[in-house]
Amino acid sequence: MSLRINDIAPDFTAETTHGTIQFHEWIGEGWAVLFSHPKDFTPVCTTELGAMAGLEKQFAARGAKVIGLSVDPVESHVKWAQDIEDVGGHKVTYPMIGDPELKVAKLYDMLAADAGDTSEGRTPALNAPVRTVFVVGPDKRIKLQLAYPMTTGRNFDEILRVLDSMQLTSKHKVATPANWKQGEDIILTAAVTAEEAEKNFPGYRTVKPYLRTAAQPK
Repeated sequence: MSLRINDIAPDFTAETTHGTIQFHEWIGEGWAVLFSHPKDFTPVCTTELGAMAGLEKQFAARGAKVIGLSVDPVESHVKWAQDIEDVGGHKVTYPMIGDPELKVAKLYDMLAADAGDTSEGRTPALNAPVRTVFVVGPDKRIKLQLAYPMTTGRNFDEILRVLDSMQLTSKHKVATPANWKQGEDIILTAAVTAEEAEKNFPGYRTVKPYLRTAAQPK
């Protein structure tokens, strides 16, 4: 089953470096960022996990929890964590899911159903599709998914940017334009009437009949 934006994020129970979790329960009432990796002790992933460790507080400030997943056992993750800290300069304090039976990777459609049931003997190339970022909202629905090739490190600043946009647009009848950043002008959606625009977005501008911009609401 392929997953799409606004689908319910599949729930699961798994072992992590922080113990056993049930995903939906672990998310709680906030947001969550699940980012996956094809194998432990791989070079690009080592830099990514370190970068996320350095940004975790910024995600937490936005009410978002971070959790990693790699198609290897938890015991391997624990050993890998020291390398990640050595390379990135930040201790990994968020949980990392162990997926040695490939259950979560299959549940999230990152590996085919016939991929087998063990991570043993699998190379990073075989697990290449397990490089996806899922952002899950408080309603447990998938709000964003990004898939990356193995040779391209992920841009976690971009994920923070998108999270800012999604949180803003979930509270107001607005959208964000290309390359938008926190504090820049937004777009009024078609759901905003002219009367509402005058009241709630004073000084808004009509660029085209279908494109109205305004200062970001606070």
